[in-house]
Amino acid sequence: MEKIELTRRVFIGGSAASVVAGSKARGREISGEEPWLPHQADNPSADDTPSYQFLSQAEVAFVVAATERVCPKDELGPGAEECRVALFIDHQLAAAYGRAGSWYMQGPWAKGEETQGYQSRLSPADMYRAAIAAIDRHVGVGHDGKAFAGLTPDEQDVVLDSLESGKLDLDGVDAKTFFKMLLLNTKEGMFSDPIYGGNKDMAGWKMIGFPGARYDYRDWVGRHGERYSGPPVGIAGRPGWNQQG
Repeated sequence: MEKIELTRRVFIGGSAASVVAGSKARGREISGEEPWLPHQADNPSADDTPSYQFLSQAEVAFVVAATERVCPKDELGPGAEECRVALFIDHQLAAAYGRAGSWYMQGPWAKGEETQGYQSRLSPADMYRAAIAAIDRHVGVGHDGKAFAGLTPDEQDVVLDSLESGKLDLDGVDAKTFFKMLLLNTKEGMFSDPIYGGNKDMAGWKMIGFPGARYDYRDWVGRHGERYSGPPVGIAGRPGWNQQG
């Protein structure tokens, strides 16, 4: 069988710009009082809750392993595991995104076209739970009872390729749909604002040269093609900026 290579360069190509502009999977809600007055809105802070809220231990092991294969650590920077992508995904699944809180989730349930977006009757949380269980059962049959997380990187890549192509039977869960969701959520965890729990230390932004949520770029107007040299800034700002004088 031809070896499948999931490299960081392939993963990043064409994906980062769409994710840093706005993540679809947001578990935390930032709000303020109406009418708005200066310094009276919620002060946004990073989601540093270290504990998993939805995924079981076995499910965490799968997500950590799978996302690290999608975006592995290499000479360009840390991978998904170091950037806390699995924790980011867990916190989204535990919140409104996981239960499809703002989605239309009624029938009919006819199989949709690729252009019609998400068509499953399962919420994202339910899809993760059902798909991971089915994948680990499938892997266990052919690998002496091992789970996905216990496979070698090359073996994991074969399983992920089967998911992406839709060849793997997940007992009622569409494999291609799950892979697309896993891929999208991995990108979000790598490149969305750190306030949502992923992109630890803004490593994803630093890797691609994204400046973040800076308020003023006047000094850089017209400097086309030049790499921005300043550090990235998140929605929560930088420590010195949040002090009221």
